[in-house]
Amino acid sequence: MSEFIEFFSFGDANIRYVTIGSVLLASSSAVVGCFTLLRKRALVGDAVAHAVLPGVCLAFILSGTKNPFILLLGAFVTGWLSLILIDYITSRSRIKEDTAIGLVLSVFFGIGILLLTSIQHSGNAAQSGLDKFLFGKAASLVGEDLVVFSAVAILLLITTILFYKELKLLCFDETFAKSIGFPVRSLELLLTTLTVFAVVVGIQAVGVVLMAAMLITPAAAARFWTERLGVMLLLAAIIGAFSGITGAFVSYTAPAMPTGPWIVLIVSMIAILSFAFAPKRGWVARMLRRRHNKTQILEENLLKLLYQLGEQHEDYFSNRTLDTILSRRNIPKREALAGLAKLKRQGYIKRHAEGWALTQEGETRGKRVVRLHRLWELYLTQYLQLASDHVHEDAETIEHIITPELEQKLMEELNYPALDPHQTKIP
Repeated sequence: MSEFIEFFSFGDANIRYVTIGSVLLASSSAVVGCFTLLRKRALVGDAVAHAVLPGVCLAFILSGTKNPFILLLGAFVTGWLSLILIDYITSRSRIKEDTAIGLVLSVFFGIGILLLTSIQHSGNAAQSGLDKFLFGKAASLVGEDLVVFSAVAILLLITTILFYKELKLLCFDETFAKSIGFPVRSLELLLTTLTVFAVVVGIQAVGVVLMAAMLITPAAAARFWTERLGVMLLLAAIIGAFSGITGAFVSYTAPAMPTGPWIVLIVSMIAILSFAFAPKRGWVARMLRRRHNKTQILEENLLKLLYQLGEQHEDYFSNRTLDTILSRRNIPKREALAGLAKLKRQGYIKRHAEGWALTQEGETRGKRVVRLHRLWELYLTQYLQLASDHVHEDAETIEHIITPELEQKLMEELNYPALDPHQTKIP
């Protein structure tokens, strides 16, 4: 508890530098990563992250100093050049984007390792710590670094706010953006520049190896919670900031633990939880939705069977035995009993000693399912010219998802028919 209070009091200057730097780096890169993700260019961040290494090394060789502004300038140049090269290869050759990314990534990173090795054997005393750009070391942030990174992070956020509408249109409808006169090529270059800036400011914290995770993972996690871009940007920034401050805290309480990898680990855990428990798009929600749909289909099929049995003698409320019901459709007995029990609890059927019988509400719902089935069969035969003996399976599927509005539209299109393609009455 004392460590918690000591850390969040921010009394130590080093704690302030590391925490503020980590939060700014993580949140700003997460915001830019949202646009990269929506443009389906997630691997681009990885390419840029590896391509900045030769820029850092060249900047050090030419300047002979580890001034963060100079190093970041060199990183920006080679990072931006890598994206331009990827676009050039993709547009001027038959090589696809993923292949171009792999080529550029490996070549630039190989050059970076070569230059880094050369620097380490040069005897230059100032090169100490330069290899931290490979894996990151947020704990080494000092006041001078923080000023530069804060300026870049704020620039990223301000640019995103100013060009929010244009970037949004670029991500969701590039063709429409061109048609109304938006400078799409310029916007792509802007997004490219923002991506490079985001990677450049993040490599000090997590290094070139893990930077792609910081760019894409918060955006991917946020995407599971919302369908709105503005909310997604805010959630991604919050996830990134939380990961940054939590990673800094873990590193403070356990000095042997590096900050950068912990930031990535925490944001990855948040992403996994989002993938699993997001209310609409998560694994659990989809599993529950599939189970609900399966149960609904079973219930409607049972009501349809009971209604069809009643059609034979126009007696919809007589008792039907389980064997009689199952003789019309191959439903596992255990599932049928579970479905009938649920329908009874819902008030759609009644249980008697002789079997099961529809209630008034059950007859109404069963009649609607039968009507939808036969309407769709008629629609397929009339408008798609399908043979009447080829439409049953399609109708079996679609009858469960037709809304009342679509039902009314079908009735109007078919001119309120009385018979289906098999000359059976449509109720």
